[in-house]
Formats: sequence, C-alpha cells, structure tokens
Amino acid sequence: MKQYRVKFGAKLSLKQYDPDETGEYKKSAQGKNRAKAETAKLIAKLDGLQERLYANATRSLLIVLQGMDTSGKDGTIKGVMSGVNPQGCKVVAFKAPSHHELGHDFLWRVHREVPRMGQIGIFNRSHYEDVLITRVHGWVSDKIAKHRFNQIKEFEELLTENGTAILKFFLHISKDEQKERLQTRIADPEKRWKWSSGDLEERKLWDDYQEAFEDVISATSTTCAPWYIVPANRKWYRNLVVADRVVDALEDMKLKTPPAPEGVDFAKLKIG
Repeated sequence: MKQYRVKFGAKLSLKQYDPDETGEYKKSAQGKNRAKAETAKLIAKLDGLQERLYANATRSLLIVLQGMDTSGKDGTIKGVMSGVNPQGCKVVAFKAPSHHELGHDFLWRVHREVPRMGQIGIFNRSHYEDVLITRVHGWVSDKIAKHRFNQIKEFEELLTENGTAILKFFLHISKDEQKERLQTRIADPEKRWKWSSGDLEERKLWDDYQEAFEDVISATSTTCAPWYIVPANRKWYRNLVVADRVVDALEDMKLKTPPAPEGVDFAKLKIG
C-alpha cells in the first residue's frame, strides 16, 4: 500500500491515479470478499494496537480524511474504526468557522482538537479546508493560500516532534462515481438526509478542486506527515488501504504493554 504515498517534493497529478484501482484484488465478488477478509484481520489487529497506544499514553495518531463530496469519509470511519474502543478514539468534523473562531488564526480551532496522548484522532475534513474551499471560491488569494501551506507544514512538524504521528488520506473518486452516489442520495429515502443542494454547485467546480488538491498535496506531503492517494471508487478497497496504513503507523511506534505496578505479588493476590 506504500505505492499510494505521495513522495516529498513530488509534483502530483491526480490523473496518474486510477480511482477504480483495486491492486491485486480482482473487481469481482471473489476479489471483494478477499479484500474484506483481509480488512477484518487488520481491524482485529488495530484493536490490540489501539489498546496498547491508550495504555502507554506516550504517543497519539492523527488521521486526516479529505476528498470530494461523497468520497466516503464517513464510510471510511465506520468501516475501518469499527473495532476500536470509542474511549480512545475521537472524531472531529470541521464545518464553516464560527464568528469566535474567525477571530483567531485559521489553525487555532484545529490545534484544540488534536488528539491527546494515548488517543487516535480523526479529522473528517480538516485544516486543509482553509486552503481548498477558500481558495477555489476566491475567499483567500493564492498568495495567502501558499503562505498557509508553509504554516500547515510547520504545524504538523510541531505535532510529530511532540509525539503525534500523522496520516493524511485523499479519498480519490471519479466524477462519474460521484454522480452515481449523488443520484443514490436522491433515490434512496434512507440516504436523503445527506443531501445538500450545495453539492451540485460544488460539483460544477470539480476541475478547480482537483487542481487545488494537487497543489496542496504536492506542497504538504512531507516525510513526517505524508499524504496517501486512496483509490476510493470501490469502498471495500478504500477501507483495506486505509486500514493497512493505520495498522502500519501504529506498529511503527513499537509500543509495548506497560509493566504491572511494582510491589504487587499477583501470584498471591486474591479477590475477596
């Protein structure tokens, strides 16, 4: 899965990544079932790794999810994090900043939501909205946006130097796939609550968003906080890629189960 990592300093072209790719897993019922079985194994492993992370409370993990509308940010959280203890996991969805938040620098509200030691934090959209939607709509100039690229890199470097590992995933879907998913929201009464008329207006800016994502990912995929371009047309493969990278990041921490309290003879301990 390392093939999806954007190399530091590389100029990204999203057209070079096939959103319908499924790696070694065939686009068939058999391939889908294989991938789901492998994902289940990773989720089981994730459960134990998260418990160790929580018990040590010396490191944390921040997962950033970005993508076009309907790319599957909510589905990824549900599909990958289903096996972890909610006590050690926090999901934050960043909406339009409030009047109070606008009175501070753009990273102020983000820093407050960074996971504490021992936790996994998930940003469903993130500080990157302030160099994506704001830039596409012309609310900030290109000059300001590029200044923010550097500020984001410095912010993420600060976090990693203080014990927070960072994984950033761009959930890559095709324009045709987005159309199909939007049509499903219209047709399925159980999904209509997700509908927003603004989705159609944002869809008209597809090419502008693709270019904005290419710029910011190229500028901010660093050694300490890499971006991964995740093929996301097939939800089952998307979940496999993300689960694989999350497990790998936690294993890289090489955390061990904390020692038992000193001075206690557990062999003789009896509960009355």
